Amino acid sequence: MSASDMPCQHWRAYDLRAMTLLATDATAAVTRMAEGVHQSVWRTLGAPSGATPDQTRGLTGLIYKSINGVTERVGRGVAAALTRLEPLLQRLEAQGDESVERAAMLAVLNGVMGDRLQSSGNPLATPMTLRFQKQVLDWAVPPAAPHVGGKVLVVIHGLCMNELQWHSKHAGAPVNLAESLCAERGYTPVYVRYNSGLHVSENGHLLARQLQLLVQHWPVPVTELSVLAHSMGGLVTRSALFAASQQTMNWPGVLKNIVFLGTPHNGSPLERAGNWIDVILGSTPYSRPFAKLGQLRSAGITDLRYGHVLDADWQGHDRFRRKPDSRVHLPLPAGVACFAVAATTAAKRSPLADRLVGDGLVPLHSALGQHDEPQRCLNFAPDHQWIAYRTSHLALLSSPAVAQQLMTWLKS
Repeated sequence: MSASDMPCQHWRAYDLRAMTLLATDATAAVTRMAEGVHQSVWRTLGAPSGATPDQTRGLTGLIYKSINGVTERVGRGVAAALTRLEPLLQRLEAQGDESVERAAMLAVLNGVMGDRLQSSGNPLATPMTLRFQKQVLDWAVPPAAPHVGGKVLVVIHGLCMNELQWHSKHAGAPVNLAESLCAERGYTPVYVRYNSGLHVSENGHLLARQLQLLVQHWPVPVTELSVLAHSMGGLVTRSALFAASQQTMNWPGVLKNIVFLGTPHNGSPLERAGNWIDVILGSTPYSRPFAKLGQLRSAGITDLRYGHVLDADWQGHDRFRRKPDSRVHLPLPAGVACFAVAATTAAKRSPLADRLVGDGLVPLHSALGQHDEPQRCLNFAPDHQWIAYRTSHLALLSSPAVAQQLMTWLKS
């Protein structure tokens, strides 16, 4: 049976253990929230606090502590038992490719809480991998030289997405912007899958190392690297270049082009709105415990508030505390042709205010690297900027007009 004939899978042997860990963490979080509300009410009546302002005292505190302890012991015990069962389950499960539906579910889960999945050791956390022809690249068995070329296009998805979602549709017909570009311009496509819930700079370090391995182990000499990045993927690319410069990696030496599709270089107002929710929920003693709900969102999401790309932008800071933009400015890389595609759902001749709103997720000025403070502007060359009208954030991946513009930019 060929790989293409294998059945697709919605489930894996480790999913039971992963769900057990998720349920354990969720139960503990709800219990902590309930105790916080309980203690907030007691404090308004003049009762003293427990070990911390959110903890109760005496018998009540002991009950909450017992619930947390039992939950953790039961959850870890079940997870340990399922770990021992996994080899048997792996032998029983169908050895098929991962289904598109499963990949999409994991992408969303990792985007929303991927940092927590990784820190808790949950097997649903997505590792960063490079993929060629839908298979994870294994440098012990690299692709055969006749199937690849020296010009490589690295294709990077955005928040809550995966590499399979570059396959989309336009007017009912299948479209893959990356594959079309590769076919026309002679690139070999290599896709990146990553945990978009991690800090952008953490993914930047990981991507820098992956690209270093690629240029070292690619079956033929890499003569040119180009990057096609959607949304958060553009921030990860910029971060990876900085990480490579700090570690004297040599892959930036063959990097020729970076195309940013709807990248929030200066952040997204939706995350800034989420930060306001943190502030509002924390403004009264009764609602303060519920602020933890807003704080479930991942480090990757909070990095989108202002477009953080460096470790220094978040290390030593409370990412849920509202503060002005204090990130370190990272200019576009020298010697690399950088192109910015921005989208707006408005028409070209609609009022300026409507056009500036952007693609529904990223404002026009952020996607073009423009900022009210001149020192924070990225300064894309005028002929390296292009606006897609009547286009949403996700529609950038299937727009024929976008495809045509990329063909023009990367023709030689």
